Amino acid sequence: MTACQALFSRGVLRAPHSLKSLRSSAAPNPPLLGPGRTTFVYSGRPHLLYLRNCPSSTKIASSHYHTTTTGIASSLSTTPGPGRAAARRTYSTTMTAVAAPIDQLVKQVDGLNLDAVKAKFPDTYPDLNLMDLYRAHLANVLSEVTGVDTAIIYPNLGWTSGLDKGDIALPVPSLRVKGKKPDELAQEWAAKFPDTDPLFTKPTVSQIHLSFFVKASPLVNAVIPMVQHKGAEYGFNKADGLKDPKDPSKGQKRIIVEFSSPNIAKPFHAGHLRSTIIGGFLSNLYAGAGWDVIRINYLGDWGKQYGLLALAYEKYGDEEALQKDPINHLFQLYVRINTEMTAEKEELTKRKEAGEDVSALEANSLDEQARRYFKKMTDRDADALAMWKRFRDLSIVRYKDTYARLNIHFDEYSGESQVSEEAMNKVGNLMEEKKICKEDKGAQLIDFSELVPGKEGKRLEKPLVRKRDGTALYLTRDISELLGRHEKYNFDKMIYVVASAQDLHLRQLFKIIELLGYKDIADKCQHINFGLVLGMSTRKGTVKFLDDILRDVADKMHEVMKKNENKYSQIEDPLATADVLGISSVMVQDMSGKRINNYTFNMETMTSFEGDTGPYLQYAHARLNSIRRKAGVSDEELATADLSLLTETSAINLCRHMAGWPDVVKNTLKTLEPTTVLTYLFKLTHALSSSYDQLQVVGSEPELMKARLALYTAVQTVLANGMRLIGLSPVDRM
Repeated sequence: MTACQALFSRGVLRAPHSLKSLRSSAAPNPPLLGPGRTTFVYSGRPHLLYLRNCPSSTKIASSHYHTTTTGIASSLSTTPGPGRAAARRTYSTTMTAVAAPIDQLVKQVDGLNLDAVKAKFPDTYPDLNLMDLYRAHLANVLSEVTGVDTAIIYPNLGWTSGLDKGDIALPVPSLRVKGKKPDELAQEWAAKFPDTDPLFTKPTVSQIHLSFFVKASPLVNAVIPMVQHKGAEYGFNKADGLKDPKDPSKGQKRIIVEFSSPNIAKPFHAGHLRSTIIGGFLSNLYAGAGWDVIRINYLGDWGKQYGLLALAYEKYGDEEALQKDPINHLFQLYVRINTEMTAEKEELTKRKEAGEDVSALEANSLDEQARRYFKKMTDRDADALAMWKRFRDLSIVRYKDTYARLNIHFDEYSGESQVSEEAMNKVGNLMEEKKICKEDKGAQLIDFSELVPGKEGKRLEKPLVRKRDGTALYLTRDISELLGRHEKYNFDKMIYVVASAQDLHLRQLFKIIELLGYKDIADKCQHINFGLVLGMSTRKGTVKFLDDILRDVADKMHEVMKKNENKYSQIEDPLATADVLGISSVMVQDMSGKRINNYTFNMETMTSFEGDTGPYLQYAHARLNSIRRKAGVSDEELATADLSLLTETSAINLCRHMAGWPDVVKNTLKTLEPTTVLTYLFKLTHALSSSYDQLQVVGSEPELMKARLALYTAVQTVLANGMRLIGLSPVDRM
């Protein structure tokens, strides 16, 4: 029987493709034939097609990949005929899209087997993360050296703070070996480590720590092909989002990320900007990890202020201005009417203090008119709701344009208005039945000190859930919304990306859900908080709309770009590029520190090409793209590069950085900090910048040029993957 073993990128080819059509449609030129493989280009990057005794009539249907604890399982179907059964028998889970470089690495270690690694070390995916394979091998070696079980060693093999500290570190006390001091054990174990280990040099000792450095050649020859093949998916493990990684048929876990949440007809202020940036990042992170991500924008779109806004539009509204820029126009109207209402209240107060009867004036005041108008809205008056809905819909259209510039989209535009009175009444009744709330001067409140023992109860204070007039407050609305979401989406996790000023509110919300008998739902919820943005204003010092801020930074970047006339003339759309650079400036500054820290909005610093800024990252990506253009090496040639020529320290260090990218993504799922990714990207780009003097591409010997370009192309892929994860659009020219 003949057999055909083929390796494809996930989703690159669609069924059916005959080998004949593959040669003619997938590659613009005839593919390069080598021993046991065909190189072809599809979707802009090289791929390898491994063939063995494959009849030309065989057709290859789509390859389906499912990430499991045993790696990426693939199913291959062929047209009826000789070789079909053999093809299915010989196509195994070890023959993955990166089987060749992984297998080469595995073969260097006697007794190492991918399936055995996955079975022995839970949550390892060596065909997606090379460092999992390195850690597994190291755990096996250290087990023989120390006598400690690999189950104890493996989880204690940690990351280092920098390449100068090694690739993997082991704190000796973590192995809990008694009888000798940790520093003595460290020296003893380092001496016993085999000199001839195929993957690691002998460890270095730093007091009670062992630092392990990988050997260059095996890593270089494995990581670059892996990055080339995985492309935009390199670093991401879809198994993280499966309900059961051992059984993908059980489906994905679902997460709701609520973020941004601006108030209609009010400025998109700094808090909303931070929520938008962080929420967009978290959505990308979980999507990359294979979760089913539902992005919700919970708008501030309900309340008496919208009655006041309706009055303002009736008095001063301009249809043309509303259509052109709804958010700005509505805000201007709101400011105007609110100023009038404040002045009116002050005047009434003066008259009342002077002994004048102002009851008739109060009954027809702007405040009372607004209250009556909002009452019409809550009573579902058709005309009142129609105007409110128009304001809301026009605002959402404008928001979508702004979000698109930030590479952000939402699956649902919800809001306070979407929570029904019936749902809130139901929650109110349930809280009364369970004696969670009590009456206080006609209002309903929750005294947590009577419900939750100790200091926690006192810290949760006594929030109101209904006013004396029966109006539900934010807390009641949020309780109803949370329970409604769980009923609608049956989520596995929900994240609220809200400023730290709302810490108490969110703690109260989750505790009430628990007290209502839904602890399982409360445990699925998490508040991702953040600090303040200080000093954020436009150049003119005017209202801080997001569009104003983005326009200002784009103008600033455009000014900088124009200083280099030669490069500026080569950019196809300089204004669009300036916009991307400006957005990159804002987003990177926001993500540079830990979320909870306040930071000062500084346009001069953020738009600089010096230091760790958004423009610096974009420049690094654009320069790599420029090198690739100038080299003029085709994808087919790149796939045949001799990577053994990459022996320089700077080349090896870039490969070490790239090998660590999957670990960075994995760690970020624990920290949920954008700065975890950003710190890595700046380390990568610093290493890249210092490599150019050593690793000349254009003008070097042809084979060496191909090898170095293969390295730089892989670095560009990893850099772009990281930039897209934090929400940036990598630019090709600038």
